[in-house]
Amino acid sequence: MLLFNMQVAIFSKIYKPKDHAAIEMLIQALHAEDITSYWYKPFFEDIKNEFTFPRDVGLFENHLDFVLKKFDFLIALGGDGTMLNALLYARESGVPLVGINLGRMGFLATIEKKRITEAIHLMALGRLLREERQMLFLESNQPIFDNVRFALNDFTILKRDTSSMITIHTYINGAYLNSYWADGIIVSTPTGSSGYSLSCGGPVIFPQSGNFVITPVAPHNLNVRPVVISDDSIISFEIEGRTDNFLCTLDSRHEMVTSNHQLAVRKNKFPAYLAHLPDIGFLDTLRDKLSWGIDTRN
Repeated sequence: MLLFNMQVAIFSKIYKPKDHAAIEMLIQALHAEDITSYWYKPFFEDIKNEFTFPRDVGLFENHLDFVLKKFDFLIALGGDGTMLNALLYARESGVPLVGINLGRMGFLATIEKKRITEAIHLMALGRLLREERQMLFLESNQPIFDNVRFALNDFTILKRDTSSMITIHTYINGAYLNSYWADGIIVSTPTGSSGYSLSCGGPVIFPQSGNFVITPVAPHNLNVRPVVISDDSIISFEIEGRTDNFLCTLDSRHEMVTSNHQLAVRKNKFPAYLAHLPDIGFLDTLRDKLSWGIDTRN
């Protein structure tokens, strides 16, 4: 039983009937541990007639609620994309994210459905492990991303649709690095190194390594390879192409930019915090999700 009144926020994007049992397990586990829950209002409106809540719950709507209320954890129900969306609400509050995996891969959302009750019990006992993850920040000379310009995974500049390749002139701390003639470029944090960057040939970087990875997307120059640099660096870009618009992304969010945008990436002023079960670390996740070491001959 809790020695203090623990409060958690619960975020999810959409209710799927296949997740009914997992959500019911979460509701009952929170009640058993006497934890007060605040649900993301649009999601709660979707589920309020599907479940019976044994105690009153609160609601939250935006990031300001994390300033006004004292949340101990933010539980994200879904996959890694849901975790990234949840971070837009936690922001600089320092509230750790707990990911319950209702999706597929689960690099960030590491708690499987069958372990929900166990995870909530360990949360109540203060035995979840908290881990700091550095994020990146996008500088721009024009308004972009509603001024919410941080990312936990990666930043990209990409060509639009089936248009021709683009040229991305890239500088590190003002010094010229390279002109990438490619479909695009990725700047990844260590957390994001196991995502889009990895699928484009980038290396896996350990979470606390203090690096960024610059990975070209389908470069036309075969001798161009990903590079790893310190996250104390500022990476700036100039974009050229046959079209006027290019795609820019921060994690799962995207906007159109032009060659008039002056863009630069640096380390964000505040980190994200992830909380996970004590027996599941980064190496466990790598082996499990990437099937490392599995050989069908054995």
